[in-house]
Amino acid sequence: MLTVHAAPLVLPVGAAGIDGGAVAVDGDRVVALGPYDEVTAAHPTARVRQWPGVLTPGLRQWDGVPLLTRWYHPDPREADELGEQPLTGAVFERLAARMDEPRRAGSVRRGLQRMLRHGTTHVVGGFADPAVRTAVGRAGLTVVPPAGAPAGEPGLDPFTRGRDLAGSAHGPLGVGGRADLAVFDVPDEAALCATGAAACVATVLGGRLVYRRR
Repeated sequence: MLTVHAAPLVLPVGAAGIDGGAVAVDGDRVVALGPYDEVTAAHPTARVRQWPGVLTPGLRQWDGVPLLTRWYHPDPREADELGEQPLTGAVFERLAARMDEPRRAGSVRRGLQRMLRHGTTHVVGGFADPAVRTAVGRAGLTVVPPAGAPAGEPGLDPFTRGRDLAGSAHGPLGVGGRADLAVFDVPDEAALCATGAAACVATVLGGRLVYRRR
């Protein structure tokens, strides 16, 4: 279905921001990008999704391998015992020593869901475990090569390494490109860089709305 995603500010990366902007998506492709009035006039039958804040390209997660293979993402049913936040280091090692494959696979799925909640659409690969590769493929994330990773500690927020939007986005938004988008409830790019990806309210992956904050 043809869908227009609109926001008070669209930040395509590599081009000027668009106040009152919109992105039209048909299938998994961007088919129009510009001011809301122009995009909707060119696509009058499109479904319109109005978002708060800023709309950007989806983000690139540099730390896919450690986040999915060296972190444990607890099941909500384990919250009383393990808490709600990912477990790393020595705590992860103790869990991993007695973790069966279904539990490990559950952690990977929850890790991928956390990435989507942070606007991630691209993940740096190098996954040795076939089960992890399969899970990433099923989630629909694009796997990219590991070359050129900026310095920093692993974290779910791509801005931790990327620092700014240009360094954190997977690439620029453009007509004909894959419709990988993220929306953040902040007023502008400076606020986005200061707040980070925790402000994400929606993630669109290949044209599909895969995360929406309730």
